[in-house]
Amino acid sequence: MTSISKFWRDFCTKHQVNPAALEGAFAFGANSHDANVLSDLVNRGIKTATTSIYSTQEDVPVVGMYAIVLNGQNEPVCVVQNETVEIMPFKNVSAKHAYLEGEGDRSYESWRQVHQIFFARECQELGREFTDETEVVCETFKKID
Repeated sequence: MTSISKFWRDFCTKHQVNPAALEGAFAFGANSHDANVLSDLVNRGIKTATTSIYSTQEDVPVVGMYAIVLNGQNEPVCVVQNETVEIMPFKNVSAKHAYLEGEGDRSYESWRQVHQIFFARECQELGREFTDETEVVCETFKKID
């Protein structure tokens, strides 16, 4: 059994959660360094939101479902539960949401600059152009364990 499977099984037993309530296990960011930094922010309760490019090819997260946050070595760090999920143009992401992402100085300006670069690169890899109108998925979550 992998450490992720055991981690989830132990979590379900401890919290009386149906094992089918897991959306998945993932790492934040584009590399292992980012994953380590961002998983630590989640684990410390600083990062309680995330934003990703919306794609019709991927499932949209569901409110109430759980996810395992992984570090840069693909090891489980903690479990989060989705609280809100919204799809909107990038230009409509609020300063409050940027603050909840917990990164950098937590300002909207800093968040926007970093995410424009990140999403432009991601869209280029997908053969898409990134603009202020590009739809993104904004999620808020709470750390459970």
